Amino acid sequence: MLSLKKAQTILKAALSLAREKNMKPLAIFVLDDRGSVKAAAVEDGSSLKRGDIAQGKAYGCISLGVGSRSINKMALERPHFVASASHVIGGSMIPVPGGVLIKDAKGTVIGAVGVSGETSDNDEVIAVAGVEAAGFKADPGAN
Repeated sequence: MLSLKKAQTILKAALSLAREKNMKPLAIFVLDDRGSVKAAAVEDGSSLKRGDIAQGKAYGCISLGVGSRSINKMALERPHFVASASHVIGGSMIPVPGGVLIKDAKGTVIGAVGVSGETSDNDEVIAVAGVEAAGFKADPGAN
């Protein structure tokens, strides 16, 4: 189970690294295994819908059970599938890197993190760092 304390650790570590690397203002959403928001932050200076995008990256991971890098690959190879899947889950899926699954020591999915505001690759780096700082395994998906 992803506790509130661990979700806040993910969020704090991710924000700390982003500031250390002087990244653009970010939005970070941490979801539990049901897709419910456990922790979230949108930094000052972020654009209006940045939070929705971060949440959509994480929600896509939870919905399809893979990191958003894999969803991006699916979108390129099977665009009709991703469009249909997005429709089924209410359009709340952003199929680009920056969303990672959170897995416990046994490999069980316990949540997901979505980051938005930088390049997709940098968003993913921040998400992975937050997850690892909380002692979990981050799964960004296939390259």
